[in-house]
Amino acid sequence: MHIAWFVLVGSVLIAMAFSNHLVKRLPLSPAILYLGVGVLIGPLGASMLDLSPEDSMPWLEVLTEVAVLITLFTVGMRLRVPFSLSAWAVPLRLATVGMVVTTACIALIGWLLLDLPWPALLLLGAVLSPTDPVLASEVQIRHPEDRDGLRFSLTAEGGLNDGMAFPGVMLALGLMGLHEIGDWGWRWLAVDVVWALASALLLGWLCGYAVGRAVHALRQSGHPLEAEEFLAFGMIALVYGAALLIHAYGFLAVFAAGAALAHCERSLRADKVAHQDGAHSSRLIHFSAQSEHLAEVAIVLVIGASLASVDWEWTTVVFALLVMAVARPVAVLATVPLRLMAQPQRRLVAWFGIRGVGSVYYLAYAINHGIDGTVARTLTSAVMIAIFISILAHGISATPLMERYMKRKKRSPGAERD
Repeated sequence: MHIAWFVLVGSVLIAMAFSNHLVKRLPLSPAILYLGVGVLIGPLGASMLDLSPEDSMPWLEVLTEVAVLITLFTVGMRLRVPFSLSAWAVPLRLATVGMVVTTACIALIGWLLLDLPWPALLLLGAVLSPTDPVLASEVQIRHPEDRDGLRFSLTAEGGLNDGMAFPGVMLALGLMGLHEIGDWGWRWLAVDVVWALASALLLGWLCGYAVGRAVHALRQSGHPLEAEEFLAFGMIALVYGAALLIHAYGFLAVFAAGAALAHCERSLRADKVAHQDGAHSSRLIHFSAQSEHLAEVAIVLVIGASLASVDWEWTTVVFALLVMAVARPVAVLATVPLRLMAQPQRRLVAWFGIRGVGSVYYLAYAINHGIDGTVARTLTSAVMIAIFISILAHGISATPLMERYMKRKKRSPGAERD
């Protein structure tokens, strides 16, 4: 199977390279095309690639892990807005309280429709609670100097909540007897919440800023950095490995490292350092973005090919629809007041709760911890169908909705605060 996999992925990448100019003209996201190819080459089509999600979880966890890490580092570098509680209020609310509300809503919807024990419902809510930074490129900031409030909020939220989902997942696994949480959950609160979150942010920031200063010193000595790809993957591997070593959340640490590099560049520019190259140059962002797209192709092909192996029961489909149409809007309305974001923007944030690669990772992570049998199959079907519907609905609507939003913004410069 792995031979066919390499041939198919290679063929798709070459085809996309030659047709990229045509794809950009389409009013839909490239992820829909990858998904369609996955369906066509899977059991529902030519049967060239037969994937069972349950059997593929070990290597699927690794593949999605790498994809999310590359994306989070890239997202962190794109965020050039200085940190302040006012500027970051919306993404911080969505990635904290919003995650809790989303998890609870999804668990409640699952309780109404799915035959799962309540710890598994909590796990399902945690797995589907993060929005996806890999498949959300259509609604993210376009370049490092993009200051649009809507795009910034969606981008920063996607970077933060892929790490913030871990406490919910670990609590659910603990309640299922697959992770140690301590009496009355004390260990979970102290280690899995307080320590793992705080140490990840601190470690990532310190590493990112230290590397940024080192690159600055290298440039000052007259030796500009040229091998950006080494720095990108080196930073990701170093920060992620160090985070796991101290039992911190690696996703959050890598995101913080990318943001620290961006902050370092901003502070150096404030000091009037006139250098265009360096660790956080446009070439580094471009290289990381290309790596992110490569991972996106591979994973969405897997999702498409695996759709034939999930249980397409009406209750599961209704569950997936309600996750998109109810859970996300409720979480946004409950956590983002109008004083922080205008109503037109808030409606778009409520709609663009894109599910994707991050949820596949958390699903694989949980199942690889020992969940099996009927519960694992039900969880897999619910997550895969929710991702499938999200890719279709958001992939079709992203381009026209964002174009309308930008036109409205140009016509009325104060529209964001209406």
